Amino acid sequence: MTPDPDPGPASDPVPAPSPPGSSPGGGDEDRVRGLLARAALGVAPGPVPLAAVRRAGLARRRRRAAGLSALSVLGAAAAVAAVVVLTPVRPAPSAPDRIAAPPSTSPPPAPSSSSPRPPVPPPDPAPVRVVAPGERVDAGRGYTVWLTEQGKYWSDPDGLENFRSAVDGNIDRSAAGVSRQSEGTAAGAFHSGLYYGTRTVGRVELTDARGRTILATLLELPGRPGWGVWYAHTGAGAGEVSVELYDRAGERLGDGPV
Repeated sequence: MTPDPDPGPASDPVPAPSPPGSSPGGGDEDRVRGLLARAALGVAPGPVPLAAVRRAGLARRRRRAAGLSALSVLGAAAAVAAVVVLTPVRPAPSAPDRIAAPPSTSPPPAPSSSSPRPPVPPPDPAPVRVVAPGERVDAGRGYTVWLTEQGKYWSDPDGLENFRSAVDGNIDRSAAGVSRQSEGTAAGAFHSGLYYGTRTVGRVELTDARGRTILATLLELPGRPGWGVWYAHTGAGAGEVSVELYDRAGERLGDGPV
């Protein structure tokens, strides 16, 4: 660059220094200012480094762009993280509750008369108690029963003893059957008898006038002589009682007198 042909203020006279003791703004300070001004006017400025200025500006723009890109990436990542964190996790949809259908009010179909009814299993056989000859057995309610080889003995609550023979020919031991003796009051009765003609007795069953069934207790001597004793109690209002003899398979073998 060439210096400006118009020096400007260099043509102006430099003010004379103020004498000592003058007012502020004059004196040595003003003289120094004048000298500096004349020296500055004599300095020629160097050339302006435009290429270096352009390179520096370009570098600053690149650094600024890189910084903005990094900030943009960080901002996007933060936004994604915020969405992931702040988005609530929705539970899986549950199956709708099933509403139970109201119970059917229609009556059940009547059983067909042609369809066979399942067979009713027979009651379990009553256990037979084996007793020694003459062994006294408490039959309940003041009654006592015992057996000998001749037949059945029993006594009532008053101590009165009774006997029913099994060998006098009054019973046919070659065929299955059952006998019965009953005694008591309106409050209840004691029933007992002989069963005979079988070595596979299952039960002796009583049925009262109201259709109730009573299983009798069975007594027998050792060795299965082919006969034994049964006894049972009925309550008030039982009325007439029937007696039936069954084997262990549940087959009816015979009945006794009413």
